Order: sequence, then C-alpha cells, then structure tokens
Amino acid sequence: MTHNIAHHLTDSLLMAYSAGTLPEAFSLTVAAHVSLCDECRACLGAYDSIGGSLLEHSELPSMEPGSMAAALAAAKSATAAKVRAPRTRGVLPAPLQDYVGGDLDAIKWRPVGLGVRQAILPIQGVATARLLHIRAGAAVPNHGHRGIELTLVLQGAFVDDGGRFARGDIEIADEELDHTPVADDAEDCICLAATDAPLRFSSWVPRLAQPFLRI
Repeated sequence: MTHNIAHHLTDSLLMAYSAGTLPEAFSLTVAAHVSLCDECRACLGAYDSIGGSLLEHSELPSMEPGSMAAALAAAKSATAAKVRAPRTRGVLPAPLQDYVGGDLDAIKWRPVGLGVRQAILPIQGVATARLLHIRAGAAVPNHGHRGIELTLVLQGAFVDDGGRFARGDIEIADEELDHTPVADDAEDCICLAATDAPLRFSSWVPRLAQPFLRI
C-alpha cells in the first residue's frame, strides 16, 4: 500500500531549490523527497515556471565570447567523468542512487552504536548528508540542533515529538527542536539526513564520539 505523505517541504525550501541557492546536501534531500512526493513536485514545478518567466523578461548581462562553448565542454567533461550505475527500483530514490552507485546493497554502512549505522555521502560544502540505518525499536540519542536538519524517511518509520514519519515524509528540525527519534518496532528505519551544523547531544557519551562520527 502506498503511504500518504503527511510531512512536506516548506515553500521557502522549494523556492530556494528552484533558484539553485541550497547547499548540495539540502538540494539532494529536496530532490529525493520531490521524487517521492506528488504534492511537492507540483509546487516545485510552479516555482520553476515562475522563475523561468522572470528570467525571460529580465535583462541578462552580456557574455564573454566563447562562454557558451566553455560551459558545454565543462558539462560534457563532468558527465563523462561520472559513470553512474544503472538505476533500479528499490528503497533509494533515483537522486540518491546516483550518489550511492546503486541501491541498499551498494551502501557501506559503519556502526555508530545503540543500533544505529551510517554512511556519509560524498557532498561538497559545509552542509553534510548521510544515510542512517536505525534498528527496529532503537532510538537515536536525544539531541538538539545548531542549525537546520532535514530528515527524509526511505524505509520503515520513526516517531518523535513531531509525530510519526514514514516513507517519503520529511522532518525539518531547527534550533528550537530537541527530540529522540525512535524507529518503529515493525521494521528497520532508513533515513537520509542533511545538516548544516553539528548536532547538540544531551548525553556526554555521544558528545565524546561526535568528532569521530562527524555528526
């Protein structure tokens, strides 16, 4: 049965994604959610149309001779350098499969402790993105945020003070939220999490491990 997505992206995130101003980690998370969510995909299409109309009626700066040829050559080189594995129907949406090089069997998980594993994705910029595998019934240690955290559920579900989040749902956490996400008992939970600042853990044990786990 298809899950009805209850937790969506904000208009500000969709507009920033459309304008190309989000960090790479956030852009990946937004793209993955949009690939699963009809409602947000429709909203993004509207923002893209508005942006295209504004560009069409704007006065564009003049380009240096050869700029277009150089841009096309750079794009061709980048495409040739990055050989992607064929996409398959699975847990990971298409934008994520491009980063991982396949579906779940291509992920190299590393243990974090307390029933949680992670795989840090090759992202440029200050913001980071990682896949989290949370054992059914396990809890992520209580933590707050020094910035923004986007968490997209890809398999299973978790529950915290913000409600229940299942496949396709996205939780947007800021500095005002302290929470302890707990995976449903029925199935292991797999999420994509993007953050632009280190988490703020309540317990000293995860704080000690934080520099090594890069969270």
